[in-house]
Formats: sequence, C-alpha cells, structure tokens
Amino acid sequence: MNPLFVVIAAAGHDAEALLAAEALRHAAGQRPLAVEVRASGGVIGLHAADAAAQAGQLLIVGDAGTDDDADTAADASRFVQAAVERCSLREALDDPAGVLARCAAASPAAQRMGESLGKRAGKRIVAVTSCPTGIAHTFMAAEGLQRGAAALGHAMRVETQGSVGALDALTPQEIAEADLVIIAADREVDLSRFAGKPLLRSGTKPAIRDGSGLITKALAEATVHGAAVGAAAGGAAPTPARTQGGAYRHLMTGVSFMLPFVTAGGILIAMAFALGGIYVHDDAHQGTLGWTLFQIGAKGGFALMVPALAGYIAYSIADRPGIAPGMIGGMIASSMGAGFIGGIAAGFIAGYGVAFMAAHIRLPQALKGLLPMLILPVLGSLFTGLLMFYLVGAPVAELLQWLSAWLRGMQGASALLLGLLLGAMMAFDMGGPVNKAAYAFSTGMIASQVYTPMAAAMIAGMTPPLGLALATRLFADRFTREERGSAASAGVLGLAFVTEGAIPYAARDPLRTIPALVLGSAVAGAVSMLAGVELKVPHGGIFVAPIPNAVTHVAMYAVALVAGVVVTAIALRMFKRPAEASL
Repeated sequence: MNPLFVVIAAAGHDAEALLAAEALRHAAGQRPLAVEVRASGGVIGLHAADAAAQAGQLLIVGDAGTDDDADTAADASRFVQAAVERCSLREALDDPAGVLARCAAASPAAQRMGESLGKRAGKRIVAVTSCPTGIAHTFMAAEGLQRGAAALGHAMRVETQGSVGALDALTPQEIAEADLVIIAADREVDLSRFAGKPLLRSGTKPAIRDGSGLITKALAEATVHGAAVGAAAGGAAPTPARTQGGAYRHLMTGVSFMLPFVTAGGILIAMAFALGGIYVHDDAHQGTLGWTLFQIGAKGGFALMVPALAGYIAYSIADRPGIAPGMIGGMIASSMGAGFIGGIAAGFIAGYGVAFMAAHIRLPQALKGLLPMLILPVLGSLFTGLLMFYLVGAPVAELLQWLSAWLRGMQGASALLLGLLLGAMMAFDMGGPVNKAAYAFSTGMIASQVYTPMAAAMIAGMTPPLGLALATRLFADRFTREERGSAASAGVLGLAFVTEGAIPYAARDPLRTIPALVLGSAVAGAVSMLAGVELKVPHGGIFVAPIPNAVTHVAMYAVALVAGVVVTAIALRMFKRPAEASL
C-alpha cells in the first residue's frame, strides 16, 4: 500500500502539531503514514525529495490563511504527482480517523475504482440532518448518509441539528471546500451559509432508507443555492423560494421550537404540585418554593408555548423578518383564548404575509437595509394583529373551547375512538408526517390543559419498538439473526418514546410489520384514553413516570402499555412468515 504523505503546518502551535501527528499515526493503524511537521524551530521528519516526487497522495494539515499554511501550500510543488487533501489542525486533533477516511475515499485508487463503476467519486460532501423532535430521525439520517458516502467513495461530513442543538457543526472552511450540500431535514434549516454551493433538499426518510441513492440523486439534481455573494450586513429580505417547503415543514419547524417550552413548563408544574399539592398556585401559597415553580412553569414556560409555535412557523416561511409578527400574533392568540390552533393560524398569516411583502415592496438601494429590520416586522405585526383581532381570533377561540370541552368530556365510545385513531397514527409511519400530526395535536392540547391525548400518543409511540423486542424473544423464528440482535436497543428506544426504533424492522417487511404495529399501538392508545390517563410532559417515555403528578392513573397507564406490547407481539407472530434459517 502506498504511504500517505502528511505535512503539518504548525503556525506557532508546535505542541498541537506534534499531537496531531501522533493522533494521525495512531488512527492510521497499519496504514503507512509519512509525517512532516513544520514547527517553529525547524522541520521534523522532512520528506526526501525523491520520495515526495513519487508520492501519490498528500494531506496538508494547517489553518487556512496563516503564513505557515501559505508556505506549505507553495512547498507542495515537491509532490508533483500527488492528489492533495487539506484539513485544519483542529480537525486532525478532534477526528483523525475521519480525516484519514476522507483521504482514503479521495485517493487516486478510490477515484479509479469509482470511475470504473461509472460513479462520481471523491467528492467532498457536507450535509445537515434535522427532524422536529431532534432525537431519532436526525441521527438515523446522518448515519444513512455516512454509510452511503462510504459505499460510493465520497468524503462526507454531517452536522446533526438535534434536540441539544447542532453537533459536529460544519466549519466555514469545510463548507467552502464542499462540492455538494445535502439538507435532509423535516423542518426548516438556515441555508444562508451555503450560498453559492450546489444544494439538494430532502426529508430525513430518503436518507434513512437509501443514503447512497440520495447522494446519487443530489449529484445529478442539485442546484446552486442563492447568490454566491453573501447578503449585506443587516440581512437581506427573504426570497419567495423560502416559502416552498410546504405547510407541513413549516408547522413542524414551529413544533420543534415549541417542544422545549412544553417540556420545561410541564416538568416544573409537576414539581410544583409535588411540593404544594394541586392548589399550590393559590395566593395562600405565595412565596413558597412550590408556588414559585408553578409561576416559572405556567406563567413562563407554558405562556411562551403558543408565541414560540407561531413565531417559528413564520420564521420557517419568511426567515427572520417573520419571527416578530409571528410571535406577536401567537401572543394575541393566547390572550384571546385561541390557544395552539390560533397560534398555528397566526404563524401562517404572519409568515406568508411577510413573505408577500418582501417580494413586492420596492425601495431605493439606500433604504433596502430598513426592510428586514424595520419595515417588514412593523407591517407584518400590524397585518397579523389586525387579522387576529378582527377576523381570526374569536372564531378560533370558540372552536378551541368546543374542542377542549369535547375532549374533557370524552367517555366510552368517543374516548375509545380517539385513542384508537391517535394510537394508529403514531405507529403508522413511526416518526413520519402522520405520526407527527398526531403528536403535534396532542402536544398542542397541553396548552389548553387537556392532557389525555398526550398520554395516548406517548404510550402508542412507545409500543412498536417494545412490541418488536418482545416478539423477537417469544417468536424468534419470525426474525433474522440481525433483527434478534437489535432487539435490546429497540426496547430501550421504546422505553424512551423513540418510535423510530421500529423502523429497521418495518423496512424489511413493511406489509406485515406495519399493520401489526398499528394494531398494538391503537390498543394502547384506546386503553389510555378509556382510563382517562393524563400526561403533562410531551416526551421522555417511561422515564417521566417517577415525576410526581406528571402522569395520572399510573397503574392503568402501565396496563395500557403492556396490552399494546402484547397485542403487537402476537400480531407479529400471526402476520409475519418464518425467517430464512440461514439468517
């Protein structure tokens, strides 16, 4: 195997350069590596001229824009035959294995292999993955893209925008050097930093199911995003293309930003009830810790749920100029009693209103800077507020009051029907649009103090992975060796309310697996609704059960879960055929 030649430019950071050299050697394992470090005191491990002239591949490690980097780039003329790769000093320290994998993918041998297969090999691809809850689909999509890139011989870096924010954030240098950008997201993602780059947008599902197929499609169909020159300071007005993500994507963007307010508010309210009882909010308890926690959770967290929902729906449609009109509209919806339905309406009114204004208001060049910072927020807020007060708010408030009263009064057949419906929707596509529609409805009802749909939705979302885990133990002949080996992780995901843990099983045999999952989740949701179980926290699975007052009728909630899991396992036994013995 031909050695990889490495030149590290220290740029005054000699210790880091030596550490990077050791990190690369350790990550290389048995792969031959020839490392030259250009430190402040001289060159360590200088490459011989004849060896450099015959080198097939060179990795330059250094921070772009520094004197050492410029000197090293100029000195690369020694490597007349080498294919050159670059990375920063920080990359070499943080992810040496990834840097070497990128070099391997871009090596002349890998490129020749790709060409022989008719593929475009050795591309540098960056991607962003994100889903509304930011938990499972986000990381499954990233894994699918990384596997696909490795199979095709491309170098891939993925930024995951999950529930804890952006992880493995793409650097400006990585974006600048990228040949292609892939956005695999079910909610709006800020694309301003990718201006001038070939870009393809997709949901997370294509990346999960066929990462290599999505990459191939992106290489063929990507279009240049925006203008090559960044917007002037103060930001530019949103373009009409921003509104093309579809109503579902905009709604899910709002839901994803709303969820932390629901979670924080719900847990703090539950803690307040645990400390001071259900009347802890009364003036008689004023000044106590329980009363204070209730104020934080209810008057702080819950009060911001609807404005956050509306504001970020508008942001998804109209970019930053839409946030203020959306949040103001959401606050008006809350004050009028229109709740989350009014917030959704306000978000779309503000978003599309601001986007329309941005596309049609024409100003002299000297005044264009006022458009996103002054004119659009003011006119958008005026437009949204007037519509909410005089046209939309009151009818939506009446609708929400009727819906809340109907849900609270549900008993018998009506509760059974809603539980069956929510449960079936949660399992139908395991995190897809149908699942998220049921989840968004249930989460939104928390703002109106209606908690039974949330309980049904969560228990139904936990059921599919747990049912599969049980079925692999009771009916092992229906599953492959790989599926049986993954059962434990699927069970843990189910306990944590990560329905996506069932996706690998459903993908192998969807026509038999999905009906079984839907049946079990429908039973779980129906039992929960019939028992009147209430849940004040929108996520967490079984791990929120110990929180005092977060879940009511805990025993019946456990019964609902067990019933759904058992029905799922039995249905899988009935519907699925025996797996191949060799598998």
